[in-house]
Amino acid sequence: MPTLEHNGLVEMFRENPALAPHLLALLFHVDVPAYAGVRVADSSLDQLIPVEFRADLVLELHDASEAVVLSIVLEAQRDMAPRKKFSWPVYITVARAERESPTVVLVIAIDAEIAAWAAEKIDLGLGRGVIQPFVLGPATLPVVTDPAVAEKEVELSILSAMAHGNGPEGLAVLEAAFEALGRLDHEHAAVYFQIIWNVLREPMRRALEALVMERQSEGKATFPPFAQKLIEMGELKGFREGELKGLREALLRLVARAGIPLTEDERARIRACDDTVTLERWIDNVLGAKTAADVLS
Repeated sequence: MPTLEHNGLVEMFRENPALAPHLLALLFHVDVPAYAGVRVADSSLDQLIPVEFRADLVLELHDASEAVVLSIVLEAQRDMAPRKKFSWPVYITVARAERESPTVVLVIAIDAEIAAWAAEKIDLGLGRGVIQPFVLGPATLPVVTDPAVAEKEVELSILSAMAHGNGPEGLAVLEAAFEALGRLDHEHAAVYFQIIWNVLREPMRRALEALVMERQSEGKATFPPFAQKLIEMGELKGFREGELKGLREALLRLVARAGIPLTEDERARIRACDDTVTLERWIDNVLGAKTAADVLS
């Protein structure tokens, strides 16, 4: 069943058809034929047999006379499906015959192992014919950490965040991508943010949440408002409440150990505080304090 990630990636190329030839030239250094425009074509590749092959997306690059100069069959791949090694050659052959144009398969595979599998050469029989898909994956997608590059290449920064968001430079990649999402309308930005968030592993989610909290406590904007809102509505809320509760309890224990009496109003003030910086300051104040006023200053 198609997922948000699968559909979102396909729609990215459907809504911006020129993205596919752009990435072929940019990342694979392919000499893309000169073309006047790109259009989305019918993705059904029918045969004269009772079987329908349907690709995720088929794009046609055409010249000024509307003749197709290159066909790109795009597939978003989330698993190793052996059947694809038989259907991809069909996609190329049928699209090439129908359009009488050169044809390639472009696979999006964010997982490194799946990307390596998808990039393998496919022997059509006895070594007499071979095809090899182009694959957008961790090995081919750059690590985009420069906000200026991300702003210029928004879709590339999204793909980079998906491929490298869990890596050593993950936070920098995610920051650049989320800032770039601020250029999009709210609906698209929210979808792409959710797609990126879904592929992040738990350690990186925790690190991202901690970064947002740190920036918020410093009064600095971290990501566009929609991104911060989505994080706060999700796991960050529970994470933040847990940290605040721990700080409040630690403060009350330290005050009790110091023998400093607290009124009910002072205890209520501590329990109501939802600012980590303030709570940490009060904790530091306990050392050397003689009264509650010294602590809560």
